Amino acid sequence: AGSRITLHGWKQFFQTQIKDNGMKPTMKCKLAVDAAMTVALLLLMAYGLVGEAAHEWLGMGMFALFLAHHVLNRKWLLAIGKGKYTPLRIIQTALVGVILLCMLGSMVSGILLSRYVFTFLPKHGGYEAAQKTHILCAYWGFVCMSLHLGFHWSMMLAMARKHLQPSPLRTWSLRLIGWLWAVYGAFAFRRRGVSLYLLLRSHFVFYDYSDSVIRFLIDYLSVMVVFVLIGYYLSQVIRSLFTKCPCNSFVDLI
Repeated sequence: AGSRITLHGWKQFFQTQIKDNGMKPTMKCKLAVDAAMTVALLLLMAYGLVGEAAHEWLGMGMFALFLAHHVLNRKWLLAIGKGKYTPLRIIQTALVGVILLCMLGSMVSGILLSRYVFTFLPKHGGYEAAQKTHILCAYWGFVCMSLHLGFHWSMMLAMARKHLQPSPLRTWSLRLIGWLWAVYGAFAFRRRGVSLYLLLRSHFVFYDYSDSVIRFLIDYLSVMVVFVLIGYYLSQVIRSLFTKCPCNSFVDLI
């Protein structure tokens, strides 16, 4: 009975996000902010290619979008201390907490490293520590935000299904594209040395300045796809294990 209530709750949540005649203005605003955050996040990772000044202003914009995201989702924040914490909710809440720490760490360290936006601040020490913190928070923030998007991907799929006719061919074609894209993302993860920065094995981010910004963004978008898929499938597995959802086979999960 508990699992049926949980599934019914998810169904009600998705239905309240979408009107029968289209999306609510609030949902449109949420999607626009999230899309802008995704673009800003990718451009921030291209620090050496977009320029230091642009990177700092993008960082300010990202922080503003981050605040807007939480204002738009304030009902979720107000409900943190309420209701039952399922394993999925625990993981999602912990992930949001890590993202918050990464965002604050990136912002504070970015201010300390600033050479353009915050030049009015007095000179200080701790440059090396701030640089390490900035790299660590930036890359773990990138991974955690991608996982966070993956955990909410089922909502995006529910919204898409609301406006599209069922098509097994389209479904399997999109799945194949997603898997192939993730395979390329795994190669991009290795080629771009992302693990070096996640483990802080390098204190400097190296860029090939002969590389194009577009190629760099495609590679990092592909890396993002890897973690989005990991987050999505992980959420599906957790739901199937703890809520006894209808996903009883491997085919259902994929």
